[in-house]
Amino acid sequence: MSARVAAVTGQVHRIDDDVDTDAMLPGRYLALREPAALGAHCLEDYDPDFRRRVAPGDILVAGRNLGCGSSREHAVIALKAAGISAIVAQSAARIFFRNAINLGVPVLLSAEAAAGLEAGKPASVDPAAGEIRQDGRVWKAQPLGNEVEAILAAGGLIERVRQTLAGRAPSPETGKERNG
Repeated sequence: MSARVAAVTGQVHRIDDDVDTDAMLPGRYLALREPAALGAHCLEDYDPDFRRRVAPGDILVAGRNLGCGSSREHAVIALKAAGISAIVAQSAARIFFRNAINLGVPVLLSAEAAAGLEAGKPASVDPAAGEIRQDGRVWKAQPLGNEVEAILAAGGLIERVRQTLAGRAPSPETGKERNG
């Protein structure tokens, strides 16, 4: 069993600086519990056509301060349910970053990639290598760290904890399964 995080390839969708969690999922939908229901309203006030353009595996690209505002994890659940599989941003609010990681959505921080990626075109994000690619261009992102990569490889924090408690979680250092 390897702790390697899978690379993602998908269409790029861009949003601006300072897009907060209230814009990602308006508060009037917080009572919804099913991820698909949350995803159906993802960014609907910010960009009413967003949900129709996104397909599973796509990549969200943002400027500065992504996910500012409230600490609602519903925003990440909505993005993931809408089809977003990876996020590239110039910077992100710490709680949003951790919510994304905990829910299994890699967030790569790279000002150069956030500025250079073109909307509507395919790109790939390799969290383990810390690389973002589009049209022959390659950008490096800030390293995620071994434990963050292990959480992402497991599919999120809850599954990582389950694996650890069952004695089958791979070591973040070696990628090899631990003997429980």
